[in-house]
Amino acid sequence: MAEGDQNLPRDAKIVKSLLKSMGVEDYEPRVMHQFLELWYRYVADVLTDAQVYSEHAGKSTVDCDDVKLAIQSKVNFSFSQPPPREVLLELARSRNKIPLPKTIGGPGIPLPQEQDTLISPNYQLAIPKKQAAHAVEETEEEDEEMADPNSSSQEPKPEIPLTTTTPTPTPQRVSFPLAKRPK
Repeated sequence: MAEGDQNLPRDAKIVKSLLKSMGVEDYEPRVMHQFLELWYRYVADVLTDAQVYSEHAGKSTVDCDDVKLAIQSKVNFSFSQPPPREVLLELARSRNKIPLPKTIGGPGIPLPQEQDTLISPNYQLAIPKKQAAHAVEETEEEDEEMADPNSSSQEPKPEIPLTTTTPTPTPQRVSFPLAKRPK
């Protein structure tokens, strides 16, 4: 063994020998710590489950059957077995009966027809037209009225059209009105 191996704990030496037996010669030192953490966590989970199974069975100590049951439940919960080959072949046969969609011929990358793609836009932006400058003043007046409910200004306010016929400049700003918070 190397000089640094004598200072390693027994579990670290085991992990190091496992890595060496798998043909892994060069690795970062943190890899060994990660394997040890995984190992300790797995063993603690299995033993905790075995203790729960033992208590459920009314036993005072954990025995080998409890540990086997805990490991089996971990394997069943963590890992799933692939379906048998016959099932996969039957699924492949049924799926391959449906022909692939026709591609569009021409230059560039061939793409499927428009109805068969998931890249077409599925939303639409509603960009409001630019409102008159006095709309901002009106909202300020409404805010003042909300603050002072006894105000006597009951004059009708002019209607502001939501759409205008004037073209808007190319760079448009999208804004969303915020609901007023009750005070």
